Amino acid sequence: MTTFELEVFAQTSNYYELRLAADGEPPRTRGLDRAAVDELITLVQRDYSSDAGAQKVYGAVRLVELGARLAEFLDGDQRWLAPILAHPDGAVLRITAEQRLRHLPWELLAQQGTFLTVAGRAPLLPVRAVGTHAALTGPVTPGNRPLRVLFMAASPEGVEPELNFEAEEAAILAATRRTGTDLVVEESGTLEGLRFLSRDYGPGHFDVLHLSGHATTDGGEPVFVVEDEFGAIARATADQIAQAMQGHWPRLVFVSGCLTADAPDGGVFPSMSESLVQAGAPAVLGWALPVGDVSATDFAAALYQALADGRSLDQAVIEARRHLCRDKKSSYWHLLRVYADRSPLAPLVTPLHTKGRRRSQVRAADQQFLDPQTQLSRVASRAEFVGRRRLIQRCLRTLRQPADTPGAAQGLLLAGMGGLGKSSLASRLLERMPTHQHAVWYGQVDAIKFRELTSKIRFDSVDQTSEANKLLDNEQVPLPIRLRHLLDADGPLGGTPCLFVFDDFEAGNLDTRDDGSRVLAPAMADILPALLTAIRDTGSPSRVIITSRYRFPAPAGTTVAVEALVTLTSVEQSKKIANLANLRPGSTIDPAIRDRAIEAAAGNPRLLDWLNRIVDDPTLDIDGLLTAIENETDRFRRETVLADNLLDSQPLELRRMLARINVVELPVPTATVHALHQHPDAARHIQRAVQLGLLEEGTDPETRQPRYYVSNVLHPLVRPLITDDEHTEACAAAAQSLHRLWVLDPTAPDGH
Repeated sequence: MTTFELEVFAQTSNYYELRLAADGEPPRTRGLDRAAVDELITLVQRDYSSDAGAQKVYGAVRLVELGARLAEFLDGDQRWLAPILAHPDGAVLRITAEQRLRHLPWELLAQQGTFLTVAGRAPLLPVRAVGTHAALTGPVTPGNRPLRVLFMAASPEGVEPELNFEAEEAAILAATRRTGTDLVVEESGTLEGLRFLSRDYGPGHFDVLHLSGHATTDGGEPVFVVEDEFGAIARATADQIAQAMQGHWPRLVFVSGCLTADAPDGGVFPSMSESLVQAGAPAVLGWALPVGDVSATDFAAALYQALADGRSLDQAVIEARRHLCRDKKSSYWHLLRVYADRSPLAPLVTPLHTKGRRRSQVRAADQQFLDPQTQLSRVASRAEFVGRRRLIQRCLRTLRQPADTPGAAQGLLLAGMGGLGKSSLASRLLERMPTHQHAVWYGQVDAIKFRELTSKIRFDSVDQTSEANKLLDNEQVPLPIRLRHLLDADGPLGGTPCLFVFDDFEAGNLDTRDDGSRVLAPAMADILPALLTAIRDTGSPSRVIITSRYRFPAPAGTTVAVEALVTLTSVEQSKKIANLANLRPGSTIDPAIRDRAIEAAAGNPRLLDWLNRIVDDPTLDIDGLLTAIENETDRFRRETVLADNLLDSQPLELRRMLARINVVELPVPTATVHALHQHPDAARHIQRAVQLGLLEEGTDPETRQPRYYVSNVLHPLVRPLITDDEHTEACAAAAQSLHRLWVLDPTAPDGH
């Protein structure tokens, strides 16, 4: 695409000179009074603000009128737009001007009722020029491989609206499935996490840095809203982001979020996007005004599809903008801004069938969680997984903690009631740690099954594979010693960190004691302690992940961190439902059936998936369908969640404790549980219920203290265990306890 340079030069305080040049040709010039510039800026500020900038407010006619005025300003009597629009492949218009003019919505340029930036004949790409340097000098060679994207979403606690960053990630993956994209996710949303990944992958590894979140200003300086280590709000300037990237910028930075390209105070201050270019990024994309989640996701998907196909950066932006305007009929198409230095807007990677093009290095983790009978995945795919952000962050901190850290865990236990997504979470963690190899076992594991380790891991060489096989097959040496040699720095896995996953651990790997608690079954009692001890003794970065409905004691001398899954929050459930064809808003299913099914699912992810299939059964009438939903829900509760009559086998007082806690429809602190269950064995009942997955034990994001919740799935099963009078008494006790903790003394350890 041909590049034109437009410069608006303030010759005096009342007189401007406009200059237009193409490909090094002498510039064309003309003069302009300041009054004309001020008039245009006043018009734009009136008709294109953060409150009224979108088409859905003003309509296409008003925006066309505004675009025509911008075109008249640029065109003048000399018809400057004619040579720009004469190029059939389109043109890039680089704009160098003071902030007030650079801030104008040049994306709306229009002639004869047509927006030039999305025109079919000669699309135009306005680029706001920053500085006179180029971060990339000399010829730019595209990578002969799939696109590499570093994706970080920042979603601090308490910031509304909560971003649907999972949908954005899923859309990018879906759009680039044909050509492949190596998408690495930084899950913490922190500058420190960004710094670690940038350092670990090294300079030049990523083509794109995608930051999903909100921008704002702090003392007139643009900042990007990130998270601190606990998920609370923090603010990052462009220079701080540059420091996190250690000065090694990728070719493109996309700051996907509201106001990320907004220049505060009418352009007096630079936008976040412009500040990032000033900090060294070659090219930055951002949104000038508030943008809808769906439109931002649609644009990102189209952009990355074009980039992954080998299109140049300028062509990819034009195609994505046209897709948003023409195909999606989005009112936000003109809000995307491009800021860049003088680096070429060339392709980032080669087209798919380029000779010698490397394949994607990222292996989908969901394909490692296959049902042994059907060989179908048992977990949510990368595109289907939603929620669990704080839980994922805590899990990753545990798994990445250096071995010499005091209290470092060799293993991680994901515990919780059936259907809450433990296996899906394990799959997600594997994807978030692409530096580690994966070995996944499902169900019961004995010595023979454990030796399949060598077929699950990709060793660095054939010799290492052979050595590992010899070690595991040598039964003359105790297993702990064999595993220690395997994981030793000089051993076959010394340079290959691994995640060893035991999925559905309760299926054959645990025995039940007389008191109902669980311990390791004989075969696993040989394997798990040996593996954890070998990790501890060698200081290996490898870790063990276990998913289990029940908790059990960690083997002696080892540390296993426990993270409990709880029922989806309302926001997480909304995101989950949006992925379900029959239950999502706007589906063709009768709304009454849809609402009944969602209510019956009670926030359980597996049950939502199950009912999503049922409501589409054309053989059932409405009454039959509703009955089927209730029957399926009841079967799920009794057979899947409460296997072997788990609830009925517990002491009566423990079950009555669950019924009392059940009166509160939100997680409550420990003190409230004791206020509801004033029994000598209350602590033991809480511990037992948590171990068996009957009581959800989460972590309060503010106090870091435990909080407890009886899953919605259990509500109809425990409600009959107390009388109406007892239910009323429990409500009063809960209200008094929570009022004291959350209102009168919120700084108490069990407060909020």
